[in-house]
Amino acid sequence: MGFDITTSNLPKTMYPGMIITYKVRPMLGIPVKWVTEITHVVHKKYFVDEQRVGPYSLWHHQHLLQQVDNGVLMTDIVSYKPPLGLLGALANALFIRKKLESIFTFRKSALEKRFGV
Repeated sequence: MGFDITTSNLPKTMYPGMIITYKVRPMLGIPVKWVTEITHVVHKKYFVDEQRVGPYSLWHHQHLLQQVDNGVLMTDIVSYKPPLGLLGALANALFIRKKLESIFTFRKSALEKRFGV
């Protein structure tokens, strides 16, 4: 998806109200600005990002963190709505949902590679 963070000087600690900007390429390599706001943070428990500007009509992403024996388990709960009504719903059925699943599969693999299982 060509997911690049464009916000400079991000702090090391997230906080509610934090704005993060990205450049994403969700379709045909065309760059789109994506702006999310961190709306909730409970240190070492969870955080939530919500789209403010971007490719979806709605994006709400909860990151749940749970301490386990060999590290931290992160569970994602994503609620989203594609744009463009029925056309967006069709695009979601054909490729958007699959693309999102592949992004989270890639992230899982990258985290396991970096931090181990």
